[in-house]
Amino acid sequence: MRKVLFLLLGIALLFSCANKPVGTEGQGNAFSYAQLLRSEGDTAFTVLDPWQQGKTLQTVSATRPYKRVVVFTTAHCKLMEYLGVADRIVGVCDAQYIQIPDIQKRLRLAEGAKGKIEDCGSSMSPNIERIIALKPDAIILSPYEGQSLGRLGKLGVPIILAADYMETSSLGRAEWMRFFARLFDCAQRGDSLFNVVESNYQSLKAYAAKLPKGKSVLTERKTGAVWYTPGGESTIGVTIRDAHAAYAFTDDKHSGSLPLSFEQILAKAGQIDVWAFKFNGTRPMSKSDLLREFQGYSALKAFRTGNIYECNCSVKPYFEEVSWRPDYLLREMIILLHPEAKLGKLRYYEKLC
Repeated sequence: MRKVLFLLLGIALLFSCANKPVGTEGQGNAFSYAQLLRSEGDTAFTVLDPWQQGKTLQTVSATRPYKRVVVFTTAHCKLMEYLGVADRIVGVCDAQYIQIPDIQKRLRLAEGAKGKIEDCGSSMSPNIERIIALKPDAIILSPYEGQSLGRLGKLGVPIILAADYMETSSLGRAEWMRFFARLFDCAQRGDSLFNVVESNYQSLKAYAAKLPKGKSVLTERKTGAVWYTPGGESTIGVTIRDAHAAYAFTDDKHSGSLPLSFEQILAKAGQIDVWAFKFNGTRPMSKSDLLREFQGYSALKAFRTGNIYECNCSVKPYFEEVSWRPDYLLREMIILLHPEAKLGKLRYYEKLC
């Protein structure tokens, strides 16, 4: 099965960015899963406001392909690599979090070198002067509710508000690759890759549905006084549901994260079977590390039973991949939550020693 999936992906990536989309003009909205995208033909797009129902976040025209782009997120850098247009990235924010070898290599090039990528600082406080000097023809960033673009919005450079993370399904988020592919004039490649992702995801979902109900899972860990956990209608929440497993917040209707106290987590999810969290570190974590961070973790059933899994995002390409490859994440959840599943080894998570 794995060989077939890799073969299909290889075939999909053979399409070049010069190819034009097939069968989309004049057919109305071209998106099947993305709830926040609308299209008119293949060049005019509307991004709906995920925080105000019935409102428009922005309209985007794809009448000319973007050639010089500043990208604020590692996920969208990876998407451009998938689409074969990573050479158009001229600047990035939060460079230290980007686990993409080619981009890290280009960041280290000398000033003026061909292919050089500039570090534009923090995504929350970008270096405006450096961005101006790059003369980009587009900026890609992930918006948040009530955001003010400040000086960035006054540069006269098109800003693509990538609200894909607010989609209510994993395939809905992944389908944004078809939107971005049209902005870069490689629609055929975007469509082909998405078809592979969709097929893999639906096959895995059908496989999981035939298994007994999976274990229950809690994700992430406490940050300060708050534990941010995915809402029931978030892409992670829906992926857990598609893995035919139990999630304590599955009845919640939010598509973003839930900021909860530890007491709320303990009351709702204290008896879950598996605890899986992400972190950035120079070495694997241990139970002792977790207890030094917060003694309350010991109250979790999964902590006591040792069913703890960590994903070190400093070495695993989780954030780069899962937005566009939800089939990878669904496979991961099936393996984590169905001991009887025969899908090979985990890609991102490792059991805590």
